[in-house]
Amino acid sequence: MAIELPKGTRDEAIASIQRYFEAHMDERIGNIAAGGLLGFFLEEIAPVVYNQAVADVQERLQARVSELDIDVHEDAFTYWRKREKPTRGK
Repeated sequence: MAIELPKGTRDEAIASIQRYFEAHMDERIGNIAAGGLLGFFLEEIAPVVYNQAVADVQERLQARVSELDIDVHEDAFTYWRKREKPTRGK
């Protein structure tokens, strides 16, 4: 599954790459080169981040599902217990 960004997000990412190069590499990078670098990161590195995020979500969901019985548990056969009158002296 290819990871693609919406056009606006892609444009912002390219601008951010260009700004990073200017600030940290003391050189400018053009729009096409920054887009190529972004494409490389999306194809090569983004799947690792994506897969880790999916694994993290699965872990959290499994923890929530395992506690589901605690959250929604209902005691059975409580009709008569609710209606019994407490006896005096006990």
